[in-house]
Amino acid sequence: MTDSSYIFLAGASRGVGREIAKCLVQQGLQVKALLRTAAAQAELEAMGISVVFGDALNVEDVERAMLGDSISTVISTIGGLPKDGVRADYLGNKNLIDGAVQAGAQKFILVSSIGSGNSVAAIPPQALATLKDVLVEKEQAENYLAASGLTYTVIRPGGLKSEPATGNGLLTADPRIAGTIHRADVAQLICRCLNSEKANNQILSAVDREMLYTPTQFEEFSLN
Repeated sequence: MTDSSYIFLAGASRGVGREIAKCLVQQGLQVKALLRTAAAQAELEAMGISVVFGDALNVEDVERAMLGDSISTVISTIGGLPKDGVRADYLGNKNLIDGAVQAGAQKFILVSSIGSGNSVAAIPPQALATLKDVLVEKEQAENYLAASGLTYTVIRPGGLKSEPATGNGLLTADPRIAGTIHRADVAQLICRCLNSEKANNQILSAVDREMLYTPTQFEEFSLN
């Protein structure tokens, strides 16, 4: 990464995205955050993060936001409740992926969810029934990213908690594994993926080793 390049972060206003923002700043990296509203602007700017406004569902907003300094990596945690009936889980991420390709980004890290793609069997049927619509979109986003030509890493966290990091977060390529993990631990794992060639073009589940749903034997993924 050159001195003039930066990390483009979508989803920094809350949750895992906010924790990633903190982690990136702690590593001394330059960050530009895409925000839909000004609610988190002051706090992010106080951290030394450059803020640009726009909606990931709007292609022009994304293209404008990515103009300027060179982008080394795009990280997206966007998703959640629909806006005007449209979710950002697929379309918003599609726009970000297209923008990353146009901007010449080196890498794209997508935060998805356990239950997406081949990890569908890892979550209970009741949870699957509740989350089906969003998981379908997350899988579409994963597939679109994999076919984009970008170097990518997909991180699928398990159930998320907003508590301090435990340091017990781990990654695995085993799609059968499910569990809980704190958002701060997910952020730490993602920040480690930034400079890990082993993480390139991988789809990995993120859980806390002390909060697994079932004691299944599996192989932990090493980033070193």
